[in-house]
Amino acid sequence: QVQLVESGGGLVQTGGSLRLSCAASGTIFSVNPMGWYRQAPGKQRELVATITSGGSTKYAGSVKGRFTISRDNAKNTVYLQMNSLKPDDTSVYYCNGHLRTPQRPSGMDYWGKGTLVTVSS
Repeated sequence: QVQLVESGGGLVQTGGSLRLSCAASGTIFSVNPMGWYRQAPGKQRELVATITSGGSTKYAGSVKGRFTISRDNAKNTVYLQMNSLKPDDTSVYYCNGHLRTPQRPSGMDYWGKGTLVTVSS
C-alpha cells in the first residue's frame, strides 16, 4: 500500500525549531515533486514549500528565510526544518507527493494524514 507518513510535529515556544519528516512507502517508481502544506483552524490549506527531485525549491513568502525543505531521493523522504517559529505557524502540516506507482504509472497526488505543530506565545 502506497502512503505518505509524517512525523516530527509537536509543541514549541515562539522562536523555537522543529523538523518534520515525511516518508513515502510502498512500491514506487518515483515521487516528484514533494512538498508541505498546512491548514490552520478555519482557514484553507496553503502551500508551505515544495522541492523537486533535482532540488529546485519553492516557498511561501511567510516562511521564506525561516523554513528549509530538503529531501533524500534514495529514501523517498522529504524534510521541513522550521526555525524562528511564530504562533501564526500553528497548523496541521500535511505532506504531499506526486507518486508514480505500478498502479498509476502516470502518477497521482498523495497526502499524508497530517501532523500538528503548535507554537505557543
